[in-house]
Amino acid sequence: MPRKRFNAFEDFPESTPEDVQAQPKLTPGPRAAEANAVERIERLRPSQMLPDRFQPRRLLPTPLRRAFFSGEMDCYQAAEGWLALAHSEPAYRPELERLLAMGSSFEEHGQIKAITGSWAPATDGRFIFMIETGERRFWAACLQRVHNHLPDEPLLRVEVVAQPTRQRQVLENRHAEPPSAVGQACEVAALILAELGLQPDPAVKDDFEYFRLARAQRMPAGLWDRIMPVMQLTRPRMVQLLNILQLPTPLLELADRHRLPERVLREVLSLPPAQWERMLRVSIQSQLTSDEVAEAAAVQPGTTPPARNDPPVPMDPAYKAASGLRRFANTINDLDEFAQAQALDEIADKLVVTGQAEGLLVYLDELSRLITARLSRR
Repeated sequence: MPRKRFNAFEDFPESTPEDVQAQPKLTPGPRAAEANAVERIERLRPSQMLPDRFQPRRLLPTPLRRAFFSGEMDCYQAAEGWLALAHSEPAYRPELERLLAMGSSFEEHGQIKAITGSWAPATDGRFIFMIETGERRFWAACLQRVHNHLPDEPLLRVEVVAQPTRQRQVLENRHAEPPSAVGQACEVAALILAELGLQPDPAVKDDFEYFRLARAQRMPAGLWDRIMPVMQLTRPRMVQLLNILQLPTPLLELADRHRLPERVLREVLSLPPAQWERMLRVSIQSQLTSDEVAEAAAVQPGTTPPARNDPPVPMDPAYKAASGLRRFANTINDLDEFAQAQALDEIADKLVVTGQAEGLLVYLDELSRLITARLSRR
């Protein structure tokens, strides 16, 4: 029986952290379009690396970002905080579970794909490996160690590249996992700013302020044509995504955490700014579509937005239930005859298994009677 491993480098010669830090390879900040070349392959511990704070796809939860990127906590303390946070905030759990599954696959099969980046001087005079692509693998290893109480740091395979680029980050993100609408907006912004040679200022406290700079730039000829092959989106679609960055930072974080679709955010932005927060919270609570956001805005006009810590504004129960039925009907109607039968069969099985079938039949029978009575009066 093959033994499990957490280290994917058993076939590589040993090198110590002292050897690595004694001969760092400094790389200048290149223009985005320049070619990338792998200089060498090394193996490092997560404590020797640092993710890119201005990576367009945000992985580390917002409550932990400031302390981690300011050096107040290390990667393992951040991983502990992430695990604790997921217990109290369900929206953080799906990404956490995916990363834990990835970390488990490292133990079973080893690391398949390398982390890429380059060496840069740290504030304390040492050198730190700045991650270009592979932040998911970095956090997967950290979470795996903390979750399983492993005594030793894992060793991860890294490729030192001469010219890290935003394009490679974006391509990695899009191939690894579909980004949220907010993540896509930041990707478009990051590509624009890289093309213009505008680098992030580490002194900026709000990460989103860097991405918002893209909306204020004059786009030179040919810029959109260079970005389209990377994003695989049309120019109008990318402009729609950039408009999401109009939302205040707390609302961007909320929309990103709950992965609200771009069409929903576009509908929210069409409302007066005073209604943005209320409608975002209602959209999350009731899982509204863009059409339902427009309807809800018309049903509840002029309501003042709640404070950040106030509970979401409750929707009318009848409206909420009707929205769910419409989503059910639309989903089934979009399927062919065979897929409809299969979906309905699976739904029936799940309702019976969960013990909800009998109670639901009572409501459906009564709803059928009421609908039939209204149709007969037409």
